[in-house]
Amino acid sequence: MTRADTQAALRNPLAFIAARWTPDPRTVRRAALVALVMAVTIVVTGGAVRLTGSGLGCPTWPKCTDDSLTATREMGLHGIIEFGNRLLTYVLCAAVGWAIIAARSTKPYRRELTRLGWAQFWVVMGNAVLGGIVVLVGLNPYTVALHFLLSTALIAVATVMWQRAREGDTPPRPLVGSVVQQLVWVLVGVTVLLIAVGTVVTGAGPHAGDSSDVPRMDVPWDDVSRLHAVLAWIVVTLTFALWFVLKAVDAPKGPLDRTRDLFLILLAQGVIGYVQYFTDLPEVLVGAHMFGSCLVWIATLRVLLSLRERPLPEDSGSGEAEESGEAGESGAAGGSGDVSQAAGESTPVPAPTPQPYEATSASMAGPR
Repeated sequence: MTRADTQAALRNPLAFIAARWTPDPRTVRRAALVALVMAVTIVVTGGAVRLTGSGLGCPTWPKCTDDSLTATREMGLHGIIEFGNRLLTYVLCAAVGWAIIAARSTKPYRRELTRLGWAQFWVVMGNAVLGGIVVLVGLNPYTVALHFLLSTALIAVATVMWQRAREGDTPPRPLVGSVVQQLVWVLVGVTVLLIAVGTVVTGAGPHAGDSSDVPRMDVPWDDVSRLHAVLAWIVVTLTFALWFVLKAVDAPKGPLDRTRDLFLILLAQGVIGYVQYFTDLPEVLVGAHMFGSCLVWIATLRVLLSLRERPLPEDSGSGEAEESGEAGESGAAGGSGDVSQAAGESTPVPAPTPQPYEATSASMAGPR
């Protein structure tokens, strides 16, 4: 590497990499998927911190203690769990960084895909700072709820990037009518409300995140839990109705499959929710319910994104290539004499005999 290359890499490392590397489309899709998986993982591990009472395992931020950047032996298991969750933030940053590099290096340059990667980066940075504030204010339930909602926003951006990595950049073509689209947007809105009320259920519930006296949201837990269940049933009903509407309008397979997936996930999530409610909220089931909420959100977004298509450029080209390939094969089978004759390797083919016909006002007498 020359001195000029080093200076260029320091000035704009992403442009330097993009100029020397073009990732395979499959690599870009995998990078986007890894970022999405890590966004869900950090939610699950954050839930484990709260459910094990390790929220203040590291009592300060950004250090673990006033005197140590890492957890110490005296802090025990709670310190290890909390500090381990903090370390996973760096893994998440690495996954998002890899997605940004892969998107930036794609040829031709995909500006929207790269911006989705950067959006994830800034959400991660903002949520990391908010996580520190959560610790500094002693696990205030309102900041904890906002922390989870910001993680939900990160999952949304990661899901969109994963979908866009598998599409082209042509203008989207709707696959269903405007009425169906409006129904899906209502479904998305109610799902957002369901997740938001779920954070209130958590904030008013018994799992405060630490063994010390942590304040809870001053709302009736039973009432807000029932509201959460009502919203869940509304989402299930809307999903069930959407599937029938899609069948009635003869929608493509994609929206039908995504709606079916959402319905099955909702059923599983509902079973977990009712079981944990009637068994006094065991930690394992609460953690599973948090993971399920991530899957519900992803599945809902996939329903929304399935209502339009943006074909990849190679999709149309591949069809043409297949047609040309078939034509070439048939030409090779039926027209091999022409090809070999051009190469001077076959026997002459007799010329066709001219067929006479009667002249008309629109033609001249002679052979066709």
